[in-house]
Amino acid sequence: MGIRKIQNEIGRRLKNLRLEQNFSQEFVSAEVKISRDHLSNLENGKYPINIKTLYKLAEFYNVGLKHFFDD
Repeated sequence: MGIRKIQNEIGRRLKNLRLEQNFSQEFVSAEVKISRDHLSNLENGKYPINIKTLYKLAEFYNVGLKHFFDD
């Protein structure tokens, strides 16, 4: 699997977690202290996510990092 596919899959999983909990991008971005635009770009796979941001989001959603990489 290429890096672009991984980016897209992580983004899809982030977006699904947010929608499952009925959170807005504004709410999530404020809670994890990133901009709403940055969160949107991550959810849409436009930018690679750094491990620190992924960790903060995983903690926020109460999932392990493994959630983003399991098939």
